[in-house]
Amino acid sequence: MPTPIATQPLDDAGNRRARRLARERVSWPVNLAPETVDFESHGHLLILGGELAIRRAAHRLQERMASVTLLVVERSEASDVEGLETLWSATQALPCFTATDAKAIEIRGYLGRFTVTLPLEGERASLAMASRQREHFDLVLDLGGEPRLDLELPPPGYLAASWGSEACASALETLPELVGGFQSPRSIRVNGDLCAHHRRGQPGCTRCLDACPADAIASHQGRIEAWIEVDPHRCHGAGSCTAACPTGALEYRVPHPAPLEAHIAETLVAYRHAGGDHPVVRFVDRQTLEAEASEAAGHVLDMPLEELGAAGLDHWLAALAAGAAEVRLQATSALPPSLRHQLDDQLAQAGALLGALGHDPARLQWAEGSEARDALPHHPALEAPTTEDVAAPAGKRDRLNATLERLAALGRPSGERHALPKGAPFGTLEVDTDGCTLCMSCVAVCPTPALGGGSDTQPRLSFREADCVQCGLCEASCPERVIRLAPGFLAAPERTERRTLKEEEAFACIACGKPFATASTIASIKAKLADHPYFAGEAMARLEMCEDCRVRDVWHELARNPESQLKV
Repeated sequence: MPTPIATQPLDDAGNRRARRLARERVSWPVNLAPETVDFESHGHLLILGGELAIRRAAHRLQERMASVTLLVVERSEASDVEGLETLWSATQALPCFTATDAKAIEIRGYLGRFTVTLPLEGERASLAMASRQREHFDLVLDLGGEPRLDLELPPPGYLAASWGSEACASALETLPELVGGFQSPRSIRVNGDLCAHHRRGQPGCTRCLDACPADAIASHQGRIEAWIEVDPHRCHGAGSCTAACPTGALEYRVPHPAPLEAHIAETLVAYRHAGGDHPVVRFVDRQTLEAEASEAAGHVLDMPLEELGAAGLDHWLAALAAGAAEVRLQATSALPPSLRHQLDDQLAQAGALLGALGHDPARLQWAEGSEARDALPHHPALEAPTTEDVAAPAGKRDRLNATLERLAALGRPSGERHALPKGAPFGTLEVDTDGCTLCMSCVAVCPTPALGGGSDTQPRLSFREADCVQCGLCEASCPERVIRLAPGFLAAPERTERRTLKEEEAFACIACGKPFATASTIASIKAKLADHPYFAGEAMARLEMCEDCRVRDVWHELARNPESQLKV
């Protein structure tokens, strides 16, 4: 077990005073008027499950809801149930349907707009329309053995439980409260210009789709392009998508991520100036923080988040680079398993980066309970930046690169390439330069400045590893199949340097002399079109012409020989 850096307890009173002064000096970056989404629920409820359970629930709720519809999806044994006749009499007037194939039921939507459909004569029939002449239900109570929406964070208005459980009792109390108009913050914003999901018909990054525990993110396919959309009515604001997104295309808005990093840095500077020692930055969700019985020790600086997933490795590492001794994530049993797994993966990535840069990965860790929360740090704080150093670049990747450069300056980078957990957005490219024709397809789809081109007079392919997020778009779009991703983190200055992968002299048009391609590109095209009738014989020379001269040559040929039009 590591030994704390202080053999005697820290000056807790002094640290508490320093923390209070820091809080007074640095304001939390709250969105004063965050964008919201609206829900409207009139109280039309669908209850599905075994018949006995759903009639019991209906008996409890029918006087408090606008309407109740029943859907039987499982058999019930009710031969020895006391009061069965009374229960039947109280609920027999309610619309009740039976699903012959429970797996064929489709439930989509959210609070106020649930569509429930079942197969009927080769088509899908709306249960709300059949029972209430409405297009949708407002609420769904699922009492089946297996929830029809098996999600860690189901959409608002969908409650699943087993009859007789505490969760069921809570649902019966909650459902009548979900009638009326409601608002929820729109937590996530999507910037399509930064998104690495799809470019020019080629598939790329899917990290946000894999990370969302609410199934609120979808890929929409157009005629050519696909794009990411977040359904704000299904989104719970868990934030795991923003932490997983390597480019900053998905951005958490409560608070804005860039002000959050600046706030952390400014708080640490203010804490040090007020005489505080050995600062530990703790990321904690507001609900957990408000439920704690006591305030954290004086050296613990809390960063309260709407959801723990709203901060990722870029924020944690930024806290260390700004002078924190350690960073702790406050664990809670309410954390969805997929979010815990995603944060564990981020911690593993961050730990590997720290190790590569010559720092102890244990500077980042979970805090399980109040004892771990208040524990003395086992590491000295890194050198704190001056106030002038607090400002950070605007882009997520740029901010992360600035953080890594500072950590490299404060540590002892190995100078080697290090393996990272699968899916980490760090790495280089391996390019077969002999097969590369400098067609620039890879440059056209790259969502970051990682790949760059030259000019018309000097064709060139360049690469900067620090900007590469390993989305795979370049590999997928390369017509020559000469690009391969090589994941890993290079703990050396060369990572931030732009290097030339291939360079050629420009090929000049044989008609006008204008440079328009490379010799290797022209050679590749001529080889692929050698048997094409349009370029047969002397017409092959057109491939060595620029686009303007090629068109003029075609028209001249048509004028000289009108019958050649039949070959076009």
